Amino acid sequence: MISPHVRRLLWVRGLRAFGDGFVSLLLPLYLIELGFGAFEVGAITAGTLLGSGILTLAIGLTAHRFRLRTLLLFATIMMAATGIGFAVVTNFWPLLLIAVIGTLNPSSGDVSVFLPLEQAALAHVAGDRERTALFARYSLVGALVAALGALAAGLPGLMIDAALLPMRSALQLMFVLYGAIGVVAAMIYRKLPADFAADTQATTAPLKKSRRVVYVLAALFSLDAFGGGFIVQSMLALWMFEKFQLSIGIAAAIFFWTGVFTAFSYLLAVRIAKRFGLINTMVFTHLPSSVLLVLIPLMPDLGWVIVLLLVRSALSQMDVPTRSSYVMAVVSPSERAAAASITSVPRSLASSISPLVAGYLLQVSTFGWPLIIGGVLKIVYDLLLLGMFRAVRPPEESSTKR
Repeated sequence: MISPHVRRLLWVRGLRAFGDGFVSLLLPLYLIELGFGAFEVGAITAGTLLGSGILTLAIGLTAHRFRLRTLLLFATIMMAATGIGFAVVTNFWPLLLIAVIGTLNPSSGDVSVFLPLEQAALAHVAGDRERTALFARYSLVGALVAALGALAAGLPGLMIDAALLPMRSALQLMFVLYGAIGVVAAMIYRKLPADFAADTQATTAPLKKSRRVVYVLAALFSLDAFGGGFIVQSMLALWMFEKFQLSIGIAAAIFFWTGVFTAFSYLLAVRIAKRFGLINTMVFTHLPSSVLLVLIPLMPDLGWVIVLLLVRSALSQMDVPTRSSYVMAVVSPSERAAAASITSVPRSLASSISPLVAGYLLQVSTFGWPLIIGGVLKIVYDLLLLGMFRAVRPPEESSTKR
């Protein structure tokens, strides 16, 4: 049984995922509706990731001065303000500023400031053998509800078809909904005790004996994130909109099913990790998905693209709960918050560069160069991770006879 406090974290994770699910698909459509080109879409997408990295770093450096609940409430206020800001502002430079300082997430995964705070809290309440399962549940909730959010991205199309609202107003309404989710999340977080996980923060220490391991992992994860930035959900949706002229409803259905496939892969990841180990699970599920990513632009029609996207979605995210569990396992408990921040921030910063390049490439050609570049970079990451960390086992694997 999980505690009521962890259950609240999971509820908020689901709410945020729902908002991320529809916003990541509607963001490029909304920006195109405002008259922006692919490069401007890439710039604003890059700004959201850059801002997440900077905000996460700022909170990581000052977290010991504030209660965890206070930091989470601050993040929800930022989420509400971001949604309202995107709904009412229509000029490029103000939108870019809101993207940088706000919480908008162009990815199907969680790259927000919430992530390192919640990871440290979850690791604190879980034992070594339950840790991966808890992280998988956390990821499962996010992926399943994000899939529903992607399906909800079709609502503006229904409003337009029913002549209820014009395109721009329908899209702006969805950003208002995103802001409202931030308000609801704040109401749930207020129910957490003021001293929730206070002992985790009290024992937080800078990296010492785990410094080298964490820095190398952070560098490798940054390489993976840099590759992933080329195909964050907003940029992937932009490519499909421009390449195949998809309607909002069809795009929503495609990304709903990719989200469902991803969600159930998390449960499978736990079983595979228990049998083959965390690193092997991370690499040997992620590597084939990276190869599929390279193949997608070479497919002759949309049908084959959808097939490869679905297969890839069943493989590509198994490393998410296993990666989080692995980082928390190979450092001491007092170093977990620092390790979560150090491995998260560089990933956000690295992934913030590539959408700008991807936007430029898509403005020049609709072939799909961002997918190929992203896939190749991820393949390099997989091989380096396997070569450097296969022998570095977490406690639960070190104590297991093979």
